[in-house]
Amino acid sequence: MVFKDRELKIFAGQSHPDFARKVCENLHISLAASKIYRFSDGEIGISIEESVRGADVYVIQSTCYPSNENLMELLIFLDALRRASAYQINVVVPYFGYARQDRKTRGREPITAKLIANLLEKAGADRVVSADLHAGQIQGFFDIPVDHLTAVPLLASYFQEKLKDEIEAGKAVVVSPDIGGVVRARRFTEPLHTDLAIVDKRRSYDIANHCEVMEIIGHVDGKVAILVDDMIDTGGTIVKAAEALMERGAKKVFAAATHAVLSGPAIERLMDSPIEEVVLTDTIPLSKEKTLDKITVLSIAPLFAEAISRIHSNDSVSILFR
Repeated sequence: MVFKDRELKIFAGQSHPDFARKVCENLHISLAASKIYRFSDGEIGISIEESVRGADVYVIQSTCYPSNENLMELLIFLDALRRASAYQINVVVPYFGYARQDRKTRGREPITAKLIANLLEKAGADRVVSADLHAGQIQGFFDIPVDHLTAVPLLASYFQEKLKDEIEAGKAVVVSPDIGGVVRARRFTEPLHTDLAIVDKRRSYDIANHCEVMEIIGHVDGKVAILVDDMIDTGGTIVKAAEALMERGAKKVFAAATHAVLSGPAIERLMDSPIEEVVLTDTIPLSKEKTLDKITVLSIAPLFAEAISRIHSNDSVSILFR
C-alpha cells in the first residue's frame, strides 16, 4: 500500500498478533514479514524479513502481560527498523503498560511512565498511537506526536442499542467508579443523554489494588447503572462499586472498560459479582481461561486502522479523538 510516494508497512509484535491482523484487514494490506526468536539464554532476537528503506512503518505491540517481555521486544523492534533506514517509525500501543506510574505519590518513587516514553523515543519512535491512557498527561511525557484514541464512542454505541428502552425512559445512569474517572464518564453520558453518578472511595496505599467504597454521589435508585473505567485489573474497584450501587437501589449494573487487564482474582471476582455484563475492547488479548459468559469483547481495531490511514496520508486525526 502506497500513499504519497511512501510505502506503508505494518509489523506485529508477539503480544497481540490477532489485533495487528485485524488492523491490516481493515486497511486491505498484509502484515510485513519479520521473525522474532529467542537465544538459548532467553535474549530476544528480531529479524526484519523485507526492505523498509524509505517506508512508513507501524509496529503494533500492546505492553500488557508479560509487560517487561513485550516492552523489551518492542524496543528491539524499533532499533532494528531504525538501523534498516525506515523513513518514519510509528509505535502503535493499544494498551500502554506502566501508565499508572505517572506521578510520585510518596517519596523515592519512580515515574515509570515517563521512563517508558524516554525509552521508546531513544529506540527510534517518531510517533505513538495509543488508546485511553490511564492519565492523559502521559502524552506530555513524549517529545514526539502522540495520537490518543478513545474507545468511549464504541462502548457508548453498544449500550445505546442494548439499553435503548431504559435510556429513553430516563432509567439509565453512567457511573464513574472513582473521582479520577469523572471526565471519561461524563464523555460517556453525552451520546447516551444520561445522568452521571460518582463512586467516592478511599484507597489504601498500604495494600496494592485495595480500595474501600465510601459513598455514591448522584441518583441511582431504580436505575440501570453503567460503570465506566479505562481498565479492569484485579476487578476490586469495579466490583466494590457495583455492590455499592446495588445496595443503594440500582436495578442492574453493567461495566464498560477499554483495557481487559484482568489480573489476579479478577475473573473470579467478576463471576461472583452483581455485574450483569462486562463490555471490553480487544486492546489486550483475552485468553481462554479469562473468558466468561458475562464478558463481551468489541474490536477497536477499525479505529486504529482509520488512525493509521489518516496519519499516513497526512489527513486530520483529531476527528477520531471524539
